[in-house]
Amino acid sequence: MSSFLKRFANIRREEIPALLASVFFFFCVLSALMVIRPAREALGMRSGLETVRWLFVGTAVVTLMVNPIFGWLVSQFRRITFIAATYLFFGASLMVFWALLSFAPEAAGELSGRVFYVWFSVFNLFSTMVFWALMVDRFSLDQSKRLFGVVAVGGTLGAMFGPWFAWTYVEVIGTANLILVAVGFLMLAVVAAGVVARLQPESLSELDPDDPEAPPIVRKEEVIGGSAWEGFRAVIRSRYLLGVCTFVLIMAIMATFIYFTRLQMVAEMTDVVDEQTGLFAQIDFWTQFLTFLLQLLITGHIMKRLGVAVALVLLPLTVVTGFVGLAITGTFTALILLEASYRAVQRGITRPARETLFTVVGREDKYKSKAVIDTFVYRTGDVVGAWTEGLLGRLGGGLVALSALVVPLAAAWGVLALWLGREQIRMAAEQEADKAERETVGVDGD
Repeated sequence: MSSFLKRFANIRREEIPALLASVFFFFCVLSALMVIRPAREALGMRSGLETVRWLFVGTAVVTLMVNPIFGWLVSQFRRITFIAATYLFFGASLMVFWALLSFAPEAAGELSGRVFYVWFSVFNLFSTMVFWALMVDRFSLDQSKRLFGVVAVGGTLGAMFGPWFAWTYVEVIGTANLILVAVGFLMLAVVAAGVVARLQPESLSELDPDDPEAPPIVRKEEVIGGSAWEGFRAVIRSRYLLGVCTFVLIMAIMATFIYFTRLQMVAEMTDVVDEQTGLFAQIDFWTQFLTFLLQLLITGHIMKRLGVAVALVLLPLTVVTGFVGLAITGTFTALILLEASYRAVQRGITRPARETLFTVVGREDKYKSKAVIDTFVYRTGDVVGAWTEGLLGRLGGGLVALSALVVPLAAAWGVLALWLGREQIRMAAEQEADKAERETVGVDGD
């Protein structure tokens, strides 16, 4: 078994326990998200596409309000404590929605549906951000290149299991009780986070200055400290983090272009809810299937052999190819290929590669600046993308006009991806040189 894993996924025997725990952790997080996502999509479409654009604005505002709270948790508590607190908070808020749907269904109207849409969007970003923050805190740069693709498989399986469970059992247990299933998975995620922290403590280790040749000393997990707004300051001060910020911003804009293109094309094909659901299901099925294959067999090899820069630049290339093809043909098949290839590359290759960018920054930045980038910056990109696409539509521009905007933006995106990959290599080399110098000084001191 270990030989198989080493050959196809670059996994070493001693890494298997922590890896399996991480895979299960991500499976629980994505299962919790995806089992209730159909309710979010249905509630969002109820008021029309223009309302969805405004809901994107509301999500960005709420995310900005929540970020200082999350930063304060990071500053005041041990990492496992605020990770658990994050999932417990969202679990408790889910119970409020469950109580509303179960005991006061008449109150679950259009307004509460919009609230749920915004809340779910915030929940989606923070829950996955916290997961990846723990991953980059516990695994080294080399491990991230080899293992993060396999870890992401757990998320893909959860993203497949959640909708399957909802589709299969919603008529048996009811929509409201699907929320209880999501809460159960969040509680399992809390347990899995503790297991990962126990099995993978290497990132907390340091050399004994009195005996550099001795085994590393595992330090007790410390409170990170600092200001709740430190994440914003760190992004502004660091050219590297600003680059990551810009990369995520463009990625969110592109994803939103695809999202609204899908909604519009499906709405034009049919206005029957069941038929729309079937069309969305086709897209989701092929997306998850391609993502699973990429994550299981390819991602680790791409980052290990070709480097993070190549893994990052694949997404801009995919977007350009997909939008040009869609603009030329304008068919639903081209839309499926664009959506499936984008999500497959983004989840299976780009997301793990993007997470490795944080392995060369300090622990405080891994949590605080990462929270800003993966939540507020991402939602800002959603808003920019939604209203840009809407403006082009009101001006009479269709897919051709949108593609004309996508191509140069993706070109700049690709250049940025190559620069980030080179910067990561440079920063990693500097850290290795500093480490070697400290070890040399320690030996000379003896």
